Amino acid sequence: MKLWLEKGREDLLVAEMVLGAPMHSYDIVSFHAQQAAEKSLKAVLIRYQVPFGKTHDIRQLLSLVEPVAPGLRARMSEAEALTPYAVASRYPGVEPGASRDEASRHLALARQVVDAVSALLKPYLDAGRPA
Repeated sequence: MKLWLEKGREDLLVAEMVLGAPMHSYDIVSFHAQQAAEKSLKAVLIRYQVPFGKTHDIRQLLSLVEPVAPGLRARMSEAEALTPYAVASRYPGVEPGASRDEASRHLALARQVVDAVSALLKPYLDAGRPA
């Protein structure tokens, strides 16, 4: 659980660094934003031993998280917009490139997810319980 959340935080850090650089397209920021949200949600699922398959679908992950974290799905539903950036945006010509403003919005959405999950898992992380 802890390692998944740490990886999500690293994705946020990378996205923040790239957002500050001049780029033709900011798809990579949106990709790392999606990854941060995905890994954070999977940390919750791991903590509560909720099985999940191989998926990058934020909507699906939020649905799986809802029984163990009621209300999180409603609060984080805008983060579902990150899903297309998991795979499709990684290849040229598949999706239009994300502008800096769009990527900045995606980063903000991911940060909301990571912060909400961090708050939810804080008691378990502070207690040093097994990850």
